[in-house]
Amino acid sequence: MNFSMLPKVDRVLEEAAEQIKADQHSCSQQVLTTAVREAISFLRQNYSEESDLSKEELFALAVEQSKKLYFKKMQPSLRRVINATGVILHTNLGRAPLAPSVAQAVFELSSGYCNLEMNLENGKRGSRYDHVRELLKELTGAEDALVVNNNAAAVMVTLDTLAKGGEAIVSRGQLVEIGGSFRIPDIIERSAATLREVGTTNKTHLIDYERAIGESTSCLLQVHPSNYHMIGFVETVDTKELAKLAHKHDLPLIYDLGSGCLYPFAACGVGQEPLPREILAAGTDVLTFSGDKLLGGPQAGIIAGKKSYIEAIMHNQMLRALRVDKMTLGALEATLALYRDGKEKEIPTVAMLTVSTQELKARAQKLLASLKSAGIKAVLEARLSPVGGGSMPDVELPAFVVEVAVQAPDEVLSKLRATEPAVLAYIHEDKVCFDVRTVGAEELEELGKITKEVLV
Repeated sequence: MNFSMLPKVDRVLEEAAEQIKADQHSCSQQVLTTAVREAISFLRQNYSEESDLSKEELFALAVEQSKKLYFKKMQPSLRRVINATGVILHTNLGRAPLAPSVAQAVFELSSGYCNLEMNLENGKRGSRYDHVRELLKELTGAEDALVVNNNAAAVMVTLDTLAKGGEAIVSRGQLVEIGGSFRIPDIIERSAATLREVGTTNKTHLIDYERAIGESTSCLLQVHPSNYHMIGFVETVDTKELAKLAHKHDLPLIYDLGSGCLYPFAACGVGQEPLPREILAAGTDVLTFSGDKLLGGPQAGIIAGKKSYIEAIMHNQMLRALRVDKMTLGALEATLALYRDGKEKEIPTVAMLTVSTQELKARAQKLLASLKSAGIKAVLEARLSPVGGGSMPDVELPAFVVEVAVQAPDEVLSKLRATEPAVLAYIHEDKVCFDVRTVGAEELEELGKITKEVLV
């Protein structure tokens, strides 16, 4: 190519800016300048001397390429996604979505100043942990509570405080691995405690714990299998019995619940998850669980239990590295307030887990009608969907899925992910599937519109 044919940066910049402003009313000159230079460089590298494109055609191509690069650069990395997979606690999609009132509370707290560490009654410095303490005590029955940035951190700082330098006794059947290959044995090691395994993979008895207790024992640790389920020839020790044994030897019983919930899903026929209040009432001294799973709040690790142990954890220097910010505390406080006020169904996770099959079918039929109105051949199928997020592994929820047969399903999924907002669906038997359980009623029309734009 005769490089003199390439358009000048300033000319492309002017034309591209005019077109962008006509469409969006504003334009970042700095970002667009970088995009224009990259576009012209692309033309220089990809069009040979034999190219028969005219100067005007090269100019038009440079403008279009510049705009394409500009919009890509301006698009935020974190984007809104319509989750049409049916997986409620989708780890890759940020797990639990927040309730509208919770999101509003976070906005109000983060858009100005707040009393994060200020006691407004006396005007002196306060503690960030005070803001959710009373709510957690009320909802769990704990004597005291505090919050760190996730449940792995909660387990680690608890063990670092109460088991450091000693042995933490754990059943072999409870040495779980959570997401990202984080394992209970590794967390125990990081907390400077020594793992003492007892029992077997499928069966552990009370006598196994009792025989293992010695002078170096610092705690008994019970881990709830929140992300797997064993059936068959299986036996575990009841929490109440384990607590009696721990207290007989003046040891704390630490319970890692993992994906803790405050809503009685088991009473509604959804899973068999124990409630924090039940576990603490059985004699557990320190309980840890997540805030962004079945609880339906922000990512957080909640530590609740006996006041003396919580106070000891509060003085651990590691806590500063694990502390949560004002937005997390604001979101958690607002979520907990919904439980306190009997408004749990406003929490999306609770609503999605307890929604009626009639409501799901109505949503699916609405989406189906929308697609069919555009000539898209779609069908409605009854299927099952998982909870996700390492929670309720043995629960499959009844679902209604809208399926569309297409020539290249992977290509369709790619196009759906590229829309604004992005749409995440899945493939089943070469069909693109939309599970409406995780699609809000207010998102159905938007999902239908985007899907029709991609498929028609």
